[in-house]
Amino acid sequence: LYMFSDGYADQFGGPHSKKLMRKRMNELLTEGFDFSGEEQKNFYLQKHREWKGVQEQVDDICMMGIMI
Repeated sequence: LYMFSDGYADQFGGPHSKKLMRKRMNELLTEGFDFSGEEQKNFYLQKHREWKGVQEQVDDICMMGIMI
């Protein structure tokens, strides 16, 4: 179960300096789903850094995953 604020998906970046958007966010969640907790944390942090690139962070980001 993932809970997150809109800050991750609203981040500008990528090749055209556009928002990540919820669709890409869902794709990332699916891509990192099978990793361990620590691997997921590192994966999502790295993907955010890659997307953001040199852009400023535009919003706060809160993301939490719970395994049931």
